[in-house]
Amino acid sequence: MDRVLFGDNQFFAINHISDEKARTQAIKFKDDRAIIKTLDYAIDAGVNTFMCTTHDRIANVCDHVRKHPDKYKDFKIYPCMPYAHKYANAVTELGYLGTLKEYIPGNFFNSMFKGGVAYLSKDFVSILELLIDAEMKMFKGINTPVIWMQNVITDLLLGLGMTDILLGFHNYVKKTYNAEAGFITMNMPKLLATLEAGGVENPIICTSINKIGFRMSGGIELYEETLKTKKVRVVAMQVLAGGAIPAKEAIEYISNLPNIESVLFGASSKAHIDDTVAYIKHFDGLR
Repeated sequence: MDRVLFGDNQFFAINHISDEKARTQAIKFKDDRAIIKTLDYAIDAGVNTFMCTTHDRIANVCDHVRKHPDKYKDFKIYPCMPYAHKYANAVTELGYLGTLKEYIPGNFFNSMFKGGVAYLSKDFVSILELLIDAEMKMFKGINTPVIWMQNVITDLLLGLGMTDILLGFHNYVKKTYNAEAGFITMNMPKLLATLEAGGVENPIICTSINKIGFRMSGGIELYEETLKTKKVRVVAMQVLAGGAIPAKEAIEYISNLPNIESVLFGASSKAHIDDTVAYIKHFDGLR
């Protein structure tokens, strides 16, 4: 994975600290051209990986990337799925049958048959495979070397002890899309132990890591001990704790931790992108 990954929260009015900032960002990015312009700022700063949800508007970004293959020849997208709001909205607008027709790929009746058998037999892994295929439709022809399970689902399965579905996601992504599976979580130590017990070696985990313990289940000490003693490839997110920590201070802390393979951040301006990338490069050089 690249050292620096660019996220999409700012594009879809997600701010964990300030509703006012979220509203401002919603206005700024109401047009897809604003999203693409900001992605181009990130690329200019040397960031060639975009980690994003499967929000409907991301399909427009994918269309733009496919239409300009030379410009985006080194560009990668890390899809994060499932995007629950998309399905909830689709059911409201299209109904259950319409939603299935909209999102299930390939031969509809074959897919329905597979899904129906899966449901009746409670084969949740097969249901998950259908969801993965549906979510990946928009990324056809785009380099997607890591495919992520969203933290809402990861942590739900983790809490319910449904390890077989976590492993099913890992195996299906590798087999079908020739990609590595990543897991987003708010409880990295527990998830890592669960994946290791299931036979997944050196997994890719994206988790909140920051010096004030923001959204870090188990606390900073447990996270730091896990990073020091376990084999894991970590993508650090929410390193600024939603804006509560200055960028320079936050990135200095992250850069001194072991096993942080990548840093994920989102920004809505060229200046913030350039500053954050510069801080990461600076502190990496001091390690």
